[in-house]
Amino acid sequence: MEKQDDIVKTVHLGDTAVTLLGTAHVSRSSVEMVEEYIQHKDYDCIAVELCAPRLENLTDQEQWKNHDIYQIFRKKKAGLLLINLALTAYQKRLANRLGVEPGREMLRAVELAREKNIRLEVIDRDISTTLHRLVTEVSLWQKFKIVGGLIAGIFVGEDVSEKQIEDLKRGDLLHSVVSEFGEELPEIKKVLIDERDQYMVGRLAQITQAQESPKKILALVGAGHLVGMLPMMASPPAADHLKKLNKKPPPSRVGYFIGWGVCAFIMTMFVVGFRHSSELGEQLVLTWVLFNGGFCALGTLIALGHPASIVASFFAAPLTSLNPTIGAGMVVGLVESYMRKPKVSDFETLREDIAIYSMWWKNRVARLFLVFLLSSLGSILGTYTAGAFIVSQIVG
Repeated sequence: MEKQDDIVKTVHLGDTAVTLLGTAHVSRSSVEMVEEYIQHKDYDCIAVELCAPRLENLTDQEQWKNHDIYQIFRKKKAGLLLINLALTAYQKRLANRLGVEPGREMLRAVELAREKNIRLEVIDRDISTTLHRLVTEVSLWQKFKIVGGLIAGIFVGEDVSEKQIEDLKRGDLLHSVVSEFGEELPEIKKVLIDERDQYMVGRLAQITQAQESPKKILALVGAGHLVGMLPMMASPPAADHLKKLNKKPPPSRVGYFIGWGVCAFIMTMFVVGFRHSSELGEQLVLTWVLFNGGFCALGTLIALGHPASIVASFFAAPLTSLNPTIGAGMVVGLVESYMRKPKVSDFETLREDIAIYSMWWKNRVARLFLVFLLSSLGSILGTYTAGAFIVSQIVG
């Protein structure tokens, strides 16, 4: 463990003394230090680097039971929840490797605050907002890297390298985990680290400026955040800036225009084909249906989707690929969630199951998201493969 002088800093916000304690999210010594500070020092507020959903994730082991899976797909939230599942799986594999549950020091702080009846505040930005900003504000190439890392995290074995473990011991878990989905480029660092540094300092300032402000706050944050947070404590971000950081930007229009561009291109190829001959036109349509529907159905089959989902994949993909407002994965996910409603036992064992890649095919909740992912990828692959063959048929 680093020297306490390096990871414990006390600053003042107005009349409130704020002690920033930098923790390592996979360290037993961090848990012990948290216990020491809360048990033996006099604080009237404990602030933790968590948002409300992450706090619930730590303290409520059965929170998935409260989700309506069908509504998740209907409201197009499957993508974000799939990322959350992948993050949870990675954390669980770390716990199995290290013998320490990631975030245990935060959970212990919450437990002690409640036992001692100390005011508890969560100061981190909502994880869904962070992930949303990550997806919408990074480049298209980085998004491919994120998806590639997500797939690798599900399908590749469970080993975590020594270097990854050492990196985790020095800093913030969320940053380290999502870094597995893409290189640590400036855009990613900005969303995952810099913005959250600003947000947490701003939240601490809000707490100290409230009518019943605490006099002594113990703020627990990942050690990697201290470098960014300390310089800002003298002049915390204003409330307006916090609102800006907490805003979910609209989705990038690039994918929207690409989608409609693909649609216009394929329809144009159909027109060209039918003008040449009805036989060629029919051949082009058949190529589109077979490749697009076939790859999507193959993805669903690999995910061990329900037979009805496989059939739905084949017929949905050729149509949804011509309409960027709806994805094949969403349609197939809706069918799968209707045909194979998850059982209570699937929710009860979800946390354990997703840490073992083979269990993604056996747990109905996990398999449902696997069906969504692989059918979506199959549809994308089918779209571009079919497009290439259509062009070759016309040129040839």
